Amino acid sequence: MATVQDLKRRIRSIRNTRKITKAMELVASARLRRAQARIEAMRPYADRMTELMMGTAKASTSLQGLALLQRREVKKVAIIPLTGDRGLAGAFNAQVLRHAFALERELRGDGVEVHWLVAGKKGRSTLGFRRYEIDQSWIGFSDRPSYHDAQAIANKAAELYASGEVDRVVIVYNQFVSALVQRVVERDLLPIPEEALARDDEAEHEQALLGDFIYEPEPEEILQRLLPVYVETELYRALLESAASEQGARMTAMRNASGNAADLISSLTLDMNRARQAEITQEILEVVAGADALTG
Repeated sequence: MATVQDLKRRIRSIRNTRKITKAMELVASARLRRAQARIEAMRPYADRMTELMMGTAKASTSLQGLALLQRREVKKVAIIPLTGDRGLAGAFNAQVLRHAFALERELRGDGVEVHWLVAGKKGRSTLGFRRYEIDQSWIGFSDRPSYHDAQAIANKAAELYASGEVDRVVIVYNQFVSALVQRVVERDLLPIPEEALARDDEAEHEQALLGDFIYEPEPEEILQRLLPVYVETELYRALLESAASEQGARMTAMRNASGNAADLISSLTLDMNRARQAEITQEILEVVAGADALTG
């Protein structure tokens, strides 16, 4: 049985740990609010980009010459898991990588060659540990991604696709639903989905499509410039969703850790009180036994 001093040391250690987890929970909560604000600020820009692409695509006579729209037989696929640079975020990293590995097994079962591009230290270290060959990795921005970071990933993905080194690019990331819920999403990045250029819901986007416009230069040339920006925007949106999901997962994990520490402290305090009571009882018995010996 542990002594009172041992139990005191354990309680002191757990209290210090709880202070750390509580501080991390507060930091994650503040960062989550900022991440949510960035997502809300980015949505109008992304929606306007989609409207511009739809209007330009409608005015174009042909989309055949646009490399990022060309569809071909899928023989090589690039998978881009978006992970974090740090742990202590529950299942945030594990569920993305688990989904990415399941997708890889499915593709290899169909005879498709898989290439890996990865964002985040956790994804890079896991793939390296499993001895996967990584075409390129990006680290250092999972907490606060910038548009420049999205551009770097998008440029590499577009380069691989346009050169024919891959026939499809898929991103896997955590979509932010709430601080308690992060849903893994698998989305085709390239070729650009057809629904990004034309939707059935004309009423929703009629303001973007109505009216006569004179395009200078030609719509096809404008679209040639818009498509890479669209890919960058989609990646930036995914990075922001992933960043918010990471902070939400970390906040929840640290809150649970603090609660578990409090429960453990209560249990150890009860054990310490019992041990102290046993020591006091033992001392009383020894005093009584000594007194009986003297009077006897």
